[in-house]
Formats: sequence, C-alpha cells, structure tokens
Amino acid sequence: MQEKFSTRKIIYVALVTALVYVATMIAFPLLGSKVRLANPVSLLGSLLMGPVLGGLASGLGSLIYDIQTGYGFEGIITFVSKFIMAWVCGKIAFSGGHQADDHKRNVIACTVGAWTYVALYMLKTFIMQRFVAGVPMDGVWAAMAGKFPASAINAVAAMVIAPILYTALRPALKSTGQLDAMRA
Repeated sequence: MQEKFSTRKIIYVALVTALVYVATMIAFPLLGSKVRLANPVSLLGSLLMGPVLGGLASGLGSLIYDIQTGYGFEGIITFVSKFIMAWVCGKIAFSGGHQADDHKRNVIACTVGAWTYVALYMLKTFIMQRFVAGVPMDGVWAAMAGKFPASAINAVAAMVIAPILYTALRPALKSTGQLDAMRA
C-alpha cells in the first residue's frame, strides 16, 4: 500500500516551496511597477503536482518569505491567497480526467488562477484599508486603484510564463518518470 504523503512527495513540495520563496525575491521593474516571479512558479507547481500539493507549496513559499521579511500576520493571508490561486489553477488543469496534458486548458487554468489571486489581493486591500486601518472609502478606492496595475502586470506575466515553463519541463520530467512521481 502506498502512503499518501511519501518522502518523495514531501521533497517535491519542499523543492517547489523553495522555488516559490526564491522567485518572490526576483523582481523586474516594468511600467512603474515590479513583476515578481512567485506567481508563475506557484502556477507551475500546481501544473506539476496538482491542486493540493501545488497549492501547499505556493502558500508555504510565500508564507516563509512574508515571515522573513517582517509581514507577520499578513503571511497567513498570503498563504491562503497563494494556496487558492494554485489550487484553482490545478483544479482546472486536472479536471475532466486531464493531467495538465492539454496546453489550452493549462493556459486557461493559469489565467483563472492568476486573476483569482488578483481578486483576492484586491479584497485583502479593501478589508485591510477599510476595516483594519479605518480609511474612508475614497482612500480605499485610491489604494486599490494604485495596487491594481502592478497586480494586473503580475497576473499577465504569470499566465504567460507558467504554461511556457511547464511545456518546456514536462517532456524531461515525463521521460524520467518524475512527473508521474509528483502526482502519484
């Protein structure tokens, strides 16, 4: 009988967690904003390992980054948001008997996952500004409007980069049996 969380699966989750953590540190300036590579790597993890393990790796990598950079409690919110982003992507990519084997479905999965994160980030901004900080509604909308362009740029980057990386990695991982091991 095979264990649900084998040592190999724990290692894969740890590896993708580390990749998400490192990718969060990498930022490129673009149009007055910064594009970070954490979301593409998070979506890649869900294409490789499925919704639950990909979501776990995405959330943990982002949580560890937030803790180490002093965000504290907000790290929990980040964990949940990143988990949901990757989980949504993985659920779509693995639905209907697919195993992230349909490129068009993977692009759709990454698109929906990336925009799910944008919606969750905007919701978090609204709640934190309005109910935690007590900012008047005009200020809340201004804060959200200021954060949306960067979020949109990151979403577009994630939905373009993740499927490309997956398409590049999939054949090698499949031929060595690692892709099946990540999902077994």
